Amino acid sequence: MEFLENLLAKLGEFCATTGIRILGVILLLVIGTVLIKWVMKLVKKSKGFQKLSLNAQTLLVDILTVVFYVVLIVLAAVKIGVDATAIASVITSCGLAIGLALQGSLFSLQGCNGSRLGSLSNFAGGIMILVFHPFSIGDYIEACGESGTVKDIGIFYTTIDKPDNRVVTLPNGSLSNAVVVDYSAKDIRRLDLKIGVSYDSDIDLVKKTLLDLANAHELVLKDPAPFVRLGEQGDSALVFYFRVWVKASDYWTVNFDMLEFTKKIFDKRGISIPYPQMDVHVNTVDKQ
Repeated sequence: MEFLENLLAKLGEFCATTGIRILGVILLLVIGTVLIKWVMKLVKKSKGFQKLSLNAQTLLVDILTVVFYVVLIVLAAVKIGVDATAIASVITSCGLAIGLALQGSLFSLQGCNGSRLGSLSNFAGGIMILVFHPFSIGDYIEACGESGTVKDIGIFYTTIDKPDNRVVTLPNGSLSNAVVVDYSAKDIRRLDLKIGVSYDSDIDLVKKTLLDLANAHELVLKDPAPFVRLGEQGDSALVFYFRVWVKASDYWTVNFDMLEFTKKIFDKRGISIPYPQMDVHVNTVDKQ
């Protein structure tokens, strides 16, 4: 009985002191999380936020979210009884580490060669991408051996949607140091095709035929003007460089149309498209 009385007494003392403190911390975390979500909704709906670019919006949301939750966690730690000086030291150390990472001194950003990068490097890379915005959400890019439309740029990772509906997640540490080709940076693109014809073909007729084809296509831009010149004298064909300018959104439509229509119009005008040939000479030796 005495043991039970002592146990109940200690439990009562715990509930009266530490238990109430823990309950207060739980309430603080719950209420703080709700407030953070409410504040972030207000920020996203504000007119100033809507005027920002998608990259700037992502950067602002991520930074504010991190700051708010760090403040909430610090308040909860202080409420439990953690020394505020120790918390300040940890925050200072983290700030110093992030600064070193941004300078590339803490982790080496090796690009897309398969090297192991720390999450802090991904964080630093995300900041660099969001600040310098080498590409934007909605752009079609090629980087790290992958290509697709940028769906989201986060602090640690960038997500792209591939044309076949696959989703690829790229670490920002690698992406920020990689060669990135942005196919959506300009409104128009040049379509380059190489068209091979037989050596018996009339050069002027081929040039006129390809120019007629380009000028007749409604998606081909008239300025800059289409370009056709004999570019190579191949082993089995004369190769013409055929270049037209199109809107970036029409690139693949015009590409496939030109390949298909070229074959059809060449057939009508008697221009042959050769295929690789090999002449084999057999020497026979009479044995007597």
